[in-house]
Amino acid sequence: MNRIDLHMHSIFSNDGTYEPEELVRMCDEAGIEVMAIADHNSSKACAAGMAEAARRGIQCIPAIEIDCTYRPDGGDSGTDLHVLGYGIDAADPRLAKLEEDLAEQERASSRPRLDIMKELGLVIDEEKAYSLAHYGYVTGEVIAEVALADPRNNEHPMLRDYRPGGRRSDNPYVNFYWDWCAPGRRAYVPIRFISLEECLSLIRGTGGIPVLAHPGNNVKEDDALLEAVLSCGFDGMEVYSTYHSPSQTAYYREKAQAHHLMFTCGSDFHGKTKPSIHLGQMELGEDEQRIMDAVRGAGLVQ
Repeated sequence: MNRIDLHMHSIFSNDGTYEPEELVRMCDEAGIEVMAIADHNSSKACAAGMAEAARRGIQCIPAIEIDCTYRPDGGDSGTDLHVLGYGIDAADPRLAKLEEDLAEQERASSRPRLDIMKELGLVIDEEKAYSLAHYGYVTGEVIAEVALADPRNNEHPMLRDYRPGGRRSDNPYVNFYWDWCAPGRRAYVPIRFISLEECLSLIRGTGGIPVLAHPGNNVKEDDALLEAVLSCGFDGMEVYSTYHSPSQTAYYREKAQAHHLMFTCGSDFHGKTKPSIHLGQMELGEDEQRIMDAVRGAGLVQ
């Protein structure tokens, strides 16, 4: 277990499980000394998380994880990315506006996503789905939870991989999302994210440091894409992630070092949507101290 985990999600993410104070308590029990709650497009957890962390003697960095799109030609298409912002002013109204703008789109996407799933033959208890949905967003993870629990879907081949013993059963809800609802998948409903350049400007404008989150999930070791993305201006890269294989970690470690970027680490802990992921789970080795020193050097903690 590590002393630092800079990427976890609270109930203020549409797929998080725990209140901010509960996350801090869990970090305390896990021996984590430096943490960051980086919710999806929301900074609402920061104040409560930091207050509870101070009470427990843990250092909690105000943070956010922003969805954005790298559009090299300025058009509508591109590569969706996640960018972490550390040391932000969580009360900045621009962050609240970002959250509400995306919330409107997320709520509107629920109906077509449910309709596609029904076309694919899944039986979905909509009342149950909306009761589980945070802020009215019926996400792919919520659909998976409801569909897998419904005995009417017991024989549906679409769900076989996510049931116990299936090849995608380690984190069934989020794996269902990636396989069916992510960009390019059958049940994808488009959301218009801000551009990468707008995202970086927003993070810096609110006093934060931008870090490229789990690049192995989005960039996929595409050298040309990674170079283009990094040329937009980052201070760090999430080298250590539970999403990264050992070979990916080595690749991104080398790239971060070559670009003189701060290494960061994060479990991307959510709770029930990713049951195989635990706080502080990354294998940091000797880089744990390097990351601790870098975070201090950047003025994010004392």
